[in-house]
Amino acid sequence: MLKNKKLRRPAWLAAVAMTTLLAGCSKAVVLNPAGDIAAQQGQMVITATLLMLVIIVPVIALTLFFAWKYRQGNTEAEYDPEWHHSTTLELVIWTVPLLIIIALGALTWIGTHKLDPYRPLDRIDAQRPLAANVTPLEVQVVAMDWKWLFFYPEQGIATVNELAAPVDRPILFKLTATSTMNAFYVPDLAGMIYAMPGMQTELNAVINKPGVFKGMSSHYSGAGFSGMTFKFHGLSNDDFAQWVQKAKTEGKPLDKGTYLNLAKPSERDPVQRFASVEEGLYDKVLNRCVEDGKMCMHHMMAIDAHGGDAYVRAAGLNLPQDWCTAQNAAQVVAAIDNRNAPTSGASLRQ
Repeated sequence: MLKNKKLRRPAWLAAVAMTTLLAGCSKAVVLNPAGDIAAQQGQMVITATLLMLVIIVPVIALTLFFAWKYRQGNTEAEYDPEWHHSTTLELVIWTVPLLIIIALGALTWIGTHKLDPYRPLDRIDAQRPLAANVTPLEVQVVAMDWKWLFFYPEQGIATVNELAAPVDRPILFKLTATSTMNAFYVPDLAGMIYAMPGMQTELNAVINKPGVFKGMSSHYSGAGFSGMTFKFHGLSNDDFAQWVQKAKTEGKPLDKGTYLNLAKPSERDPVQRFASVEEGLYDKVLNRCVEDGKMCMHHMMAIDAHGGDAYVRAAGLNLPQDWCTAQNAAQVVAAIDNRNAPTSGASLRQ
């Protein structure tokens, strides 16, 4: 018995030390972020926790109380072996948890729609609504093996493993990936959002404080996953303009050839800046047709949506069986546009 007690003591000390480390020494970024979307998400976590504690705390307290009151040898405790039911107790046991579940469900339903990552922002923070004439900063994100590539279409630049945005300006992220599903996560900015090859996801967010914040991949994607991090800079408008100008001054052009070299798997890449970006490069990355001779996915889907090979032949395009090339794709899509304009043509270009 004494031996067991000696073994348990280090375990208890380790548990207390770990709890202190996690609770006291952690920055608790999720509960104290620098962006409004992340702040609302953190508040939801706190509210849900408090609602659950309404049940947890009384249950723990009553468990300890009953263990003490009905301890062995306590002759003052009432003993009634025939007791089997209490309507009052049944109502309390079932009604209170049911009310909490309803409250949690309502909170989750409202929060899920209000904080939908695709939903444009309607406020800067809790005190400031978003002005009607404000245009979000668009950032196109590509998750690679194992690095992050960021396109700034408005500014005409791109960066690797470095992200920046003006404070209090809404940001619209459009995300895709090269080969492996990944997850984009800046804890101070908003919740994580997946990036998948051949697909585009969106995230709307805003940073409300200047500073340098950690960004990461939150979905395991292979050997270089642990080094797939970046710094997110929250800057004033003037500092952001200087950051853009620095990229234009120090960077090199980003074309298809440079991108294909960049897309090769590598680990812990340093920050890179590109002064210019080849037109349409992000769309080609999204549609997986950067390489010469590859048909873009949106072209292929447009052809399939109109009947595939049968439609092509009905349109009078006598192409061989292996007609899935970049050149033939343009020919087929042009034929579909001409035949179905204006309604279908508009939808295909989308």
